[in-house]
Amino acid sequence: MLVKLDNPTALSKAIEIISELVTDVRIKVGEYGMSITAMDPANVAMVGFRLPKSAFSQFEVGTEVLGVNLDSLKKILKRCGTKSNLIFETSENTLLINIHDRVKRNFSLALIEIESEDKDMPSLDYSSKVIISSVDLVDSIEDCSVVADSCSFIVKDSKFVIESKGLNSARSEFSGDEANIEAENCKSKYSLEYLKKFAKGAKLSEKTILRFANDHPLKVEIRTEGMELDFVLAPRVEMDD
Repeated sequence: MLVKLDNPTALSKAIEIISELVTDVRIKVGEYGMSITAMDPANVAMVGFRLPKSAFSQFEVGTEVLGVNLDSLKKILKRCGTKSNLIFETSENTLLINIHDRVKRNFSLALIEIESEDKDMPSLDYSSKVIISSVDLVDSIEDCSVVADSCSFIVKDSKFVIESKGLNSARSEFSGDEANIEAENCKSKYSLEYLKKFAKGAKLSEKTILRFANDHPLKVEIRTEGMELDFVLAPRVEMDD
């Protein structure tokens, strides 16, 4: 395998974000491009990442599955500059990582065996789709995290609300002027610990797509030019409101 990225920034940022959810992953490289699908150790959240073949300036592969420690890979990718070229090659049980800019630098990363089963992103039915400014989403999540450890995503009367209630409360309300809301009335509660991690991914794109339903997993879709990053988060289902 030999693949080359002329602009590795998107990959580096994505790996940094994914590493907050999972430690070791299988990176699949095939004719379609590069992808990661993994579930966090608590079985609460999943992440899916795809970098298509078109994002690479050189792409010589069969089908490879690379078991890597994300913390180690993240540290190496952080050594890339904005004008660096990044080359991945495999040699036996090693991933060779070459960073080419003013100086050519070479790293080797030991490939590891990963025992967890391969996962696919679930195919779920959603009654609500909201396309929202990533800045507004990040701000709303930060507001809620000041007062609670979970928040509700609510659609009611064509309005989208992000709300935390407890001893204290926080609420952000969006109409069709601030967000694209294609949704039925529904409500679901999610962990802010995970949403804050997803929000770091949302910062990569101007808009974020949210899909959810009553007491249903949340899907967060982040799209940039040449990259797809998705998260799925289980709801918090509680007896009281």
